[in-house]
Amino acid sequence: MGADPRFFERLGPLTAGDLAARTGARCEGDPAAPVNDVAEPATAPQGALVFLTRAPAELFSAPGVVVIAPDAATGLIQAAAVLVHEAPRAVFARAAALFLTQRFHDGPDLIAPSARIDPTARIAPGVIVGPDAQIGAHAEIGPGVVIGPGVVIGAHTRIGARAALQCAIVGQHCDISAGAVVGEAGFGLAYEAGAIVTLPHLGRVLIEDEVTIGANSTIDRGMLRDTVLGRGCRIDNLCHIGHNVTVGHHAVMAAFAGVSGSVDIGPGAQFGGRVGIADHLKIGAGARLAADAAVMRDVPAGETWAGSPAQPLKSFMRETAWLRRQSGRKPRKAEPGEGAA
Repeated sequence: MGADPRFFERLGPLTAGDLAARTGARCEGDPAAPVNDVAEPATAPQGALVFLTRAPAELFSAPGVVVIAPDAATGLIQAAAVLVHEAPRAVFARAAALFLTQRFHDGPDLIAPSARIDPTARIAPGVIVGPDAQIGAHAEIGPGVVIGPGVVIGAHTRIGARAALQCAIVGQHCDISAGAVVGEAGFGLAYEAGAIVTLPHLGRVLIEDEVTIGANSTIDRGMLRDTVLGRGCRIDNLCHIGHNVTVGHHAVMAAFAGVSGSVDIGPGAQFGGRVGIADHLKIGAGARLAADAAVMRDVPAGETWAGSPAQPLKSFMRETAWLRRQSGRKPRKAEPGEGAA
């Protein structure tokens, strides 16, 4: 899947040779190969720019252009062209910015003429609605809400005051509270010659039906794939969900929960307050995480974990009891005459 045209404009196409010249990469293969999109390796369409983190273990074929490090460029890659650079992640980021950009709402109109708003929807004063955005029947949009270009708001969904949504598709009967931010770029960085390059976030946020998102929570859009909140999720106030995260249906997060990028959360999982999840982990279906848990490894389905770093609850309780015993002091003997009336 490439960048969704509802949210991103294509400035190209450019060629592999153009990208090589403008990023300092070495082009191997056809310099005239066109590039006008980005994608993950498994879903790359024709003309897409693909980034590989390491050399493939077996033959890898892509219909577009591949970016890779010199020590990983091998004969196992079949593509129209290969861009080779010591900092491939940074090259990928700078190259993507040359032919893709996020759509912008400009002009004098708070509500763009091309926006489609159902006549039964309720729109409060000060709402901004971008081009080609859609607002469904009986939706309620609070004061000062900003809805970016192409955003879809389902029927009977409520958006609280001053919330901001971009690059998002929101289902029906959802409730997004005041100050929530949905669809901003996530925190992805690359390094090149001591400088920091921000990675592109060209995915979306998909929110299924009957999801609740609390006040001042943030849901980042995906980098190359989508951030997904399954049906019936309940996200409390002041939570953060990073890019590429998948939250299973009817999962629950209490306030201050923080989920790093590319985490997979199973259906029915329950997070206590101020739970923190490291990136690229899997939280199994029905797993329960006690308040303040710091999760550094996968949590199996149905288990309850606690602690920092988090571990199964029984282990955590045994460890806590042992520490309490070890830190305990023996009763102090009373001095002669102490305590006399």
